[in-house]
Amino acid sequence: MKYRKLGGSGLLVGEIGMGCEGFAGKTDAEICEFVDLMELEGVNCIDLYSPNPQIRKGLGRALAGRREKFILQSHLCSIWENDQYLRTRDIKKVKAGFEDMLNELNTDYIDIGMIHYCDSLNDLEDILSGPVMQYALELKNSCKIKCIGLSSHNPVVAKKAVESGLISVLMFSINPLYDLQPPDEDVEQLWNPEKYSGRLFNMDKDRQELYEMCEKLGVGITVMKAFGGGDLLNCALSPAKVSLTPVQCIHYALTRPAVACVISGARSIEELKESIRYETASDDEKDYASTLASFPSISWEGHCMYCGHCAPCPRGIDVASVSKFLNLVRAQGEVPETVREHYMALEHKAGECISCGACENRCPFKVEIRKNMQEAKNVFGS
Repeated sequence: MKYRKLGGSGLLVGEIGMGCEGFAGKTDAEICEFVDLMELEGVNCIDLYSPNPQIRKGLGRALAGRREKFILQSHLCSIWENDQYLRTRDIKKVKAGFEDMLNELNTDYIDIGMIHYCDSLNDLEDILSGPVMQYALELKNSCKIKCIGLSSHNPVVAKKAVESGLISVLMFSINPLYDLQPPDEDVEQLWNPEKYSGRLFNMDKDRQELYEMCEKLGVGITVMKAFGGGDLLNCALSPAKVSLTPVQCIHYALTRPAVACVISGARSIEELKESIRYETASDDEKDYASTLASFPSISWEGHCMYCGHCAPCPRGIDVASVSKFLNLVRAQGEVPETVREHYMALEHKAGECISCGACENRCPFKVEIRKNMQEAKNVFGS
């Protein structure tokens, strides 16, 4: 398992994480089997949005004696009421729900206290200026949570949350089709086939800006919906009418700026193993570019997707990384120190480009790479 820094949170997470909604209806022994596999394979980030006591207690028992080996991303404002899940901003219920969470998980702290499911600007304003954020800060100050996160499907809302400086982690829905869609407070619109019926061109600017902002401000991203609820894996269900593999979907998410971990919503040991297989997959298996380029009525022409098809460069330049750092500079209108440091750490710089054009000939998206290399040389000074 490869590990990544989760923004500036101080946490190191495996590239593949585990979502626990698939534990519903499973016995303690079955849940323990999942955790055994996670420990064996180095899957250390566990997302727990469900407040189901059966899931929490089963996971708590499975973690006994090895809690420190895992990073729990568990959700505030997600409670169990009348034997069903409920999202709430009622602070009394939020507080009671958090204490229930600790008791049921048999732990005295949560690594990432994730404020649950905010897709509305009005809701976000209430969270940031109201008792929910105040309570989250109290939990952090008392070390009951290590850092504060927020989950969202709406890039405009997510950007506002990141800009607030109050969250260290963003849980966001990322996959190639969602990235085409503009923000909407109705999350169901991300699945709406009518949204994909006309010609679509390039990534939505709000989503691009969100990922770049998170990279700039040190907010780590954990990814949900990497498979679009499974629809992207089935050509009959995918709005693009072309299927992707789990490995391709995971690689797409992991190549976005600021992304550290993709949460697998595995409902069986086999599905979890399929996601973990990403770590040993070949470059050809990870390649999503040729599939994206084949989507009917969808084009990413001229837009660098960080897919790596430009490699190998005869001068050894990591063209995808240079392009990513250049795009961060363009988005921010300046050269942040951290971006410059990452660029300068590259073994070969843009100034070494000989303009042979081999990279452009291989690029499925017709990016003007030679022009980008010249701009990067001018921007970074080498």
